[in-house]
Amino acid sequence: MQKRIRQFASDESGATAIEYGLVAALISMAIVVGVGQFAESLEFLFSDNGSQIVQALGD
Repeated sequence: MQKRIRQFASDESGATAIEYGLVAALISMAIVVGVGQFAESLEFLFSDNGSQIVQALGD
């Protein structure tokens, strides 16, 4: 019984899987934030271009 407890205590395969899961979660969060920022800047770019076209046609 003590041998199994020592094996369980020294087994790190689950810890590795958890670490990979945490790294994947951080990377996915960084991607989501980056895409959100890119979408906001792209929206500003197109709205600014649209207003300039309207002004040019109105003149």
